[in-house]
Amino acid sequence: MEELVCSKCNLLLEMKEVSIDYLGHHLVERAPRCPKCGQIFISEELVEDKITILETSLEEK
Repeated sequence: MEELVCSKCNLLLEMKEVSIDYLGHHLVERAPRCPKCGQIFISEELVEDKITILETSLEEK
């Protein structure tokens, strides 16, 4: 994985456990996060794997 840099703080992002609230649901995932400002990088893989599954399950209800 390439090193990601926070555009605000110019620091390397670190892999951390992060909380994501989306459409009233709570997810806890490991994702790159800025150690200073807390900005999270949400990868395309995370969106495809977790968010899309969540949206699909909500549509089925």
